[in-house]
Amino acid sequence: MTPIDPASPHVVLLATGGTISSRASNGGGGATVASDTGEQVLAGLAGSLMYPVRVIDVFRKGSYLLTFEDMYGICVKIREVLNDPLVVGVVVTHGTDTMEETAFLADLTHNDSRPVVFTGAQRSADADDPDGPDNLAGAIAVASAPSAAGHGVLVCFAGEIYNACGLRKIHTSDLRAFGDPDLGPIGTFSQAEGVLLREARPRMAPLPLPDERGQVRVDLVAAYPGADETHLRASLTAGAKGVVLQATGIGNVNVPLVEVVAEATAAGVVVVTSTRVQAGPVKAVYGAGGGGRDLLAAGAIPSGLLRPSQSLILLALLLRLGWTRQDIAGQFASRGSAPQDVPVASINHLKGTS
Repeated sequence: MTPIDPASPHVVLLATGGTISSRASNGGGGATVASDTGEQVLAGLAGSLMYPVRVIDVFRKGSYLLTFEDMYGICVKIREVLNDPLVVGVVVTHGTDTMEETAFLADLTHNDSRPVVFTGAQRSADADDPDGPDNLAGAIAVASAPSAAGHGVLVCFAGEIYNACGLRKIHTSDLRAFGDPDLGPIGTFSQAEGVLLREARPRMAPLPLPDERGQVRVDLVAAYPGADETHLRASLTAGAKGVVLQATGIGNVNVPLVEVVAEATAAGVVVVTSTRVQAGPVKAVYGAGGGGRDLLAAGAIPSGLLRPSQSLILLALLLRLGWTRQDIAGQFASRGSAPQDVPVASINHLKGTS
């Protein structure tokens, strides 16, 4: 790789591992493990690089191994590199398993107009036809595009561009790994047409990064037919300060869970209701002892459009910042609401824009 001039405008690539850096391990019985450095990942573009890129290796891990502290460390590194005025944008290569969590945490705390773009791969670097190089080329193009300024943290994958907030992994192996079933992509990238993006929406004020990482336990508890309070009580006994309920439907559980939620909130634990359903908002509609109205009366906070994975990240961050339940409820009401001016799941009008 030809060295770049650090005194010239450039994109920074933060490499964290994932499938895009993975190869079959000779010593692991053929298991695929993250092994390539950021420079090796970048070398997959084979001379087609259209913008200078400076590489920083953060770590090399499968994203299924990451903790909140690891994600926090990526956010700190993003802030560090953006202290350099010559950096026009940042690309983060990351595993797809938990990209929706890390990208959302980065978006919540992103305090700069320059774009941060996450990408990765569904096929390993040693596959016959890896998808990582195309995804990385797209992410670099987006990170260096003036039209991406002000959008916050984005994900570029399989030619589609998404806001981090609302992102979900929608397929375990298909090359089109990500989607936003509520709002759809905000843009596209192709070699023929370049970067096409909607106009940036107004962003909420960024949240601070905690001064100290601090351990705050936040658990995810699923509701399902016949579920009792055992798992929820176990989380509370383990010291959880926050709990996200993966409810059914529009945000419903059952009587035993509602009863323990009331006990938990009375004791100061913050409980958020999300849903296992792919799209649509969480709303307090049903009663009869276990519906959303009962959860609301018991003190649970509806997550709006935020699914369990991103609800957990927002709740964990706010608890680490020491925010009150009232302020946390306000954040979920704002960040979980749908923008009023965005058509759902449609990007046809992007053609011909820049």
